[in-house]
Amino acid sequence: RGEYRKKRNEPKVWFTSMKSLAEVLSDKNRALLHIISDTKPESLQDLAKATGRQPGNLSRTLKTLESYGFVELKKKNRTVKPVAKATEFEIRTA
Repeated sequence: RGEYRKKRNEPKVWFTSMKSLAEVLSDKNRALLHIISDTKPESLQDLAKATGRQPGNLSRTLKTLESYGFVELKKKNRTVKPVAKATEFEIRTA
């Protein structure tokens, strides 16, 4: 409606329902983003050790978060380094 102007580097993500938003931005996933931001793991294995989660489950979760632009998965040689792109969220409804 022209009330809010997005800043240049500000991400903008749309969810089709509150249910999908709640699944992607669950407490567990937001905690994962903070762990990535704080510990800066060099690989999924490092992140698995830091979180106590299985690498396979982490990989699926990170791919979902990457699809929304919340995580970047940097491939280096034979490893994948997760980088948190967002750790704070503001939710607006129309």
